[in-house]
Amino acid sequence: MAKVKQLCGRSEVKKSDCWDLSSLFESDDAWEAAFTKWEKQIGGYARFQGTLAADVKNLAACLKFDEDLDRHGERLGTYAFLKTAEDSANSTYQRMQGRFINAVSRAGQEASFIRPEILAIPQAKIKTYLADRRIAPYRLLLERLLRYRSHTLSRKEEKLLAMQTEMAQTAGHSFHQLNDADLRFGTIRNERGEAVELSHATFSTMLHCPKRSVRKTAFYQYYQQFAAHENTLAAMLGGSIQRDIYYARARNHASSLSAALLPDQVPESVYANLIASVRRHLPALHRYYDVRRRKMRLKDIHMYDTYVPILSGLQTRRAWDEAVRLVLAALEPLGGDYLATLEKGLGGGWCDRYENRGKQSGAFSAGSYDGWPYILMNYQPDVLDHVFTLAHEAGHSMHSHYSAARQPYTYYNYVIFVAEVASTLNEELLAKHLMAQAKSDEERAFLINRQIDACRGTIFRQTMFAEFEKTAHEMAEQNEPLTVEAF
Repeated sequence: MAKVKQLCGRSEVKKSDCWDLSSLFESDDAWEAAFTKWEKQIGGYARFQGTLAADVKNLAACLKFDEDLDRHGERLGTYAFLKTAEDSANSTYQRMQGRFINAVSRAGQEASFIRPEILAIPQAKIKTYLADRRIAPYRLLLERLLRYRSHTLSRKEEKLLAMQTEMAQTAGHSFHQLNDADLRFGTIRNERGEAVELSHATFSTMLHCPKRSVRKTAFYQYYQQFAAHENTLAAMLGGSIQRDIYYARARNHASSLSAALLPDQVPESVYANLIASVRRHLPALHRYYDVRRRKMRLKDIHMYDTYVPILSGLQTRRAWDEAVRLVLAALEPLGGDYLATLEKGLGGGWCDRYENRGKQSGAFSAGSYDGWPYILMNYQPDVLDHVFTLAHEAGHSMHSHYSAARQPYTYYNYVIFVAEVASTLNEELLAKHLMAQAKSDEERAFLINRQIDACRGTIFRQTMFAEFEKTAHEMAEQNEPLTVEAF
């Protein structure tokens, strides 16, 4: 029998293909020592309780203490999260992350008095506080906090909500354990007849295969596992939605949507108008699907026909180093400092490159103020989209790098409403670069096809997800049970 190409375990991955987390901690032992020291500081909140309205210096000292504790905690949490992302079945790092989350919950309980005390200060006095130089580093923080006056509860109620931190993550944690650690998709033969283990990353490769029978087999074999767990998945999603609704109602928001949009002050009309506008333009998407069907000489078109390039014969293989060089060349308009920093990062430990058993699926950028902006990839050399994914995540990481370099810790995290700007710009620069290099109409058509599919994924699909979330939350808010059939 032919040997099956299987995923390797984390211990078998070459060190050069892994990220280097030493910018956070040199070792697990170093993390343990730092965690023990940090955990002991949580009780320090007690000395500020009941003092914030008495004197501006007390408020400034409390906010500084909270900032420092949060900053050190971010570094600890990032290390634990990234180690868990390497292999979600590793019990050592599950325990590490669990201990950190437990400590965060306790810190939240200890700090739960801060917001109610600040919002109880008379407005005239708050104005004098905001004008004081000692409060200057936190002026914007306080101004933002004042938005939550009508959504802040009593000290005891805030503490009760803080006590639920660990419990509130159950649905998400359970999904990641099922999706990344427990699901197995069997093996499949690719277009060359090779037996390959089907996984989240190789599934992407199969959907880009020019041979329709391979795409179809992979699609049904992959989703069969999700269908087999549909009731469990529905329960997890339902639990996540009920959590959102619970916190929204507990804090006196009109809806879970209203609660989600408040931090960035995004009007609900923007959310609704996005869905309405994309719906109006669905006929254009449907015409594109029909062009794709006809060009691919298909009688009908299925989901597994929508990822493979129409001109699939032009799909090329790009090894990791080649992908990095291509991305760097495309991003030249962003300047020498940008390129030098990114090149050093991608070659020096920012990125975890390839899939291994138990590794978190997909891709992300994550880091801390005092560490590198790391990138998780599950790179497949045969998939052009993965080169674009690298450019995308590099945009996030460079955004984080510059923000940490130029902003104080309190303000360096950018809001979700603008988070995709830097990453999407990088994708567009890569597309422009590839188009300029194209040597034939066929190559240009291949890239235009890719750009249309990127619009489909970034605009139409994400809006579809947004509409699904909105509808599902509204169903639950109207007391309709969230069953498999309802979803």
